[in-house]
Amino acid sequence: MSILEAHLICSLLVVIDLVTRALRFQWILAGLRTPVSFRDSFVMTTVADAAAAITPNRIGAEPTRLAAAAFAGVPVTAAFVAVTYELLVTAPVTAAAAGWLALIYAPRWWRSASPMLAATVHRTWPVIVLLVVMGIVGWIFLRRAMPKTSHTVRRSTRRAWAYARRMPAWPLLASVPLTLLGLAARVAILPVLALTLPFPPPMGPLTFGSFALLYAQILVPTPSGAGVIDLGFVGGAVGNLGDHHRQLLLIWRIYTTVAVVGIGVIVALKAYGVAALSALAKWRERKKAKNISEI
Repeated sequence: MSILEAHLICSLLVVIDLVTRALRFQWILAGLRTPVSFRDSFVMTTVADAAAAITPNRIGAEPTRLAAAAFAGVPVTAAFVAVTYELLVTAPVTAAAAGWLALIYAPRWWRSASPMLAATVHRTWPVIVLLVVMGIVGWIFLRRAMPKTSHTVRRSTRRAWAYARRMPAWPLLASVPLTLLGLAARVAILPVLALTLPFPPPMGPLTFGSFALLYAQILVPTPSGAGVIDLGFVGGAVGNLGDHHRQLLLIWRIYTTVAVVGIGVIVALKAYGVAALSALAKWRERKKAKNISEI
């Protein structure tokens, strides 16, 4: 596969991922009788994905999405219930995909990756420990700084149940193939890039490695798993890529992280404008200063 073809396909995969996320959230809100346009849903999910990519354990995703939903006129309780329903769909689908990939490819992947990963951990364990500690500190700081949306939801428990009872089956059932399609698009980016190599590695174990690196970012307490995931990538988690580890890592990061953040920022600027984002930042600074003074 030529490099141009790979970039075109990867760009399409990023678009598919973003569109499926937006459609899924739009359909779930429609099921809660809180319809929004595709544009509004795309803004909500895209800015949330950008926030997730730059915060430890993706902690910034849902507060950002709830804020974007409120800006679009969606009641906070309805948005919270929609996020909960989305999690109830995506979690089992992702777990099933992980189980299927592990059952078929994990043994082969482990045989090829474990020696290189062990050597990498032995060489770089102080760096890994430092990154994890820094990530945990950042997570605690952001956790305290995030808006306490749970208080609002607790005050509106009855309304939440009212929204939940409205949900028909079709948005949840339709969300399953959308979730699978988005998951497949994200996971496929690395195998597509690997096809540009003179001697591509076996696609099965590479696909499992791609899945593992993407979803391990949720567990690693650094933004997008920064540092730890990158060490795993070049350390053999995706198999033996010869001298192309760093080049593929850079391009993979561009498509899975940089592009998501860039698109989210552009969408936020277009939807809210610089003034609105500046006002939000100033409000957050005032709120932070107030919390510090109360302490």
